[in-house]
Amino acid sequence: MNVLVIGSGGREHALAWRLAQSPTVKKVYAATGNPGIAQSATCLSGNNYLQLAADHGIDLTVVGPEAPLIDGVVDQFRQAGRPIFGPVQAAAQLEGSKIFSKNFFARHNIPTARFHTATNEADALKALEDFEAPVVLKADGLAAGKGVVIAQTMEEARATVKQFMAGELVGAAGQRLVIEEFLVGEEVSFIALSDGTTILPLLPSQDHKNIFDNDQGPNTGGMGAYVDERILTNEQTQTLMETVMRPAIEGMRKEGSPFTGFLYAGLMMTANGPKTLEFNVRMGDPETQPIMYRLRSDLAQVLYNGATGKLHNSTLEWSPDPSVAIVLAAAGYPGKPTTGDVITGIDAAEATGAKVFHAGTKTNENGQLLSNGGRVLAVTASAPTLPQAIESAYRAAAPIHFAGMQFRKDIGTKGLKRW
Repeated sequence: MNVLVIGSGGREHALAWRLAQSPTVKKVYAATGNPGIAQSATCLSGNNYLQLAADHGIDLTVVGPEAPLIDGVVDQFRQAGRPIFGPVQAAAQLEGSKIFSKNFFARHNIPTARFHTATNEADALKALEDFEAPVVLKADGLAAGKGVVIAQTMEEARATVKQFMAGELVGAAGQRLVIEEFLVGEEVSFIALSDGTTILPLLPSQDHKNIFDNDQGPNTGGMGAYVDERILTNEQTQTLMETVMRPAIEGMRKEGSPFTGFLYAGLMMTANGPKTLEFNVRMGDPETQPIMYRLRSDLAQVLYNGATGKLHNSTLEWSPDPSVAIVLAAAGYPGKPTTGDVITGIDAAEATGAKVFHAGTKTNENGQLLSNGGRVLAVTASAPTLPQAIESAYRAAAPIHFAGMQFRKDIGTKGLKRW
């Protein structure tokens, strides 16, 4: 089959790379892609995805980022009778609106933090009186992973409310807020595939959101991730399926918007059990990179089954080795990143056996690879043990250079206590 991947980041590079290895795939296309994706797929310009699918005889479309899903691309493809893996616009509200998702959690008894929603500054400031510091403030709309602030004092919380409501932090996305209690525990990313009925979980992963080591500094889109079965026990996985994933899929179906696609639960594993921090309606970035690195199944066939209501016919096979992805970010990130810097050392990195996924890259007229975003690359490797996988990923990253390159040096170390 011919497959189209929508998107141009590191997540899409990992999907295109794995899809290109599927025995059922004839050709992979990407819209719009990036120089790394171009190694595995034919990159197409334009954002009329339905027309691109028609023009290139696409049999399956896979949506990477959230914005097209929230804009209704799946609805368009469904109306045209073209298989696409992703949720319809109504179901994509689970990510598109934090207020919608928190109210959805309440309707379907999905465990989450105590919260209050606010649509204006006065309401938000009054609601803060019912919380203690630290307190979590979340923008309602899409904010590229930067719409969450953990205020350490109530004074900081009140100032942050005013900044959100004035549009100073993430624009209009922050002018409606969720205020919620701060939870203590360990964060886990739990992603599953669904065709609206069947749920097929992927391996658990753990993201590292803060810019600096030891979870210091502002939130980013993610500075690295690792995949290791030991992140969750079998009992914990079963609990998540029964209390979070299944109620979500059944809840969307009961509300008239069956959920097809990747459902990503961002979780806090607390002393009182798992609590759902958020839902995303697509694969995570950078979790996709180490997940795809370990996958051994025919991804295209699995996703086609998911898009056509036959996910019950699919199983997933994995490499047994833990995998680690280290994000190399530009100077200035997560603020305004420096771009246009020459990147060297990728061939040397991949000579170690690692895979370097491109996120924010471009080429110039001389064919040189340049930085072109906040998160530039994700160096991904695996090994028989997590300590070895961490060492392999950092060894692979060592030859890579671009001006101002920054990265965390503690990716995966939270998992070492389980070894």
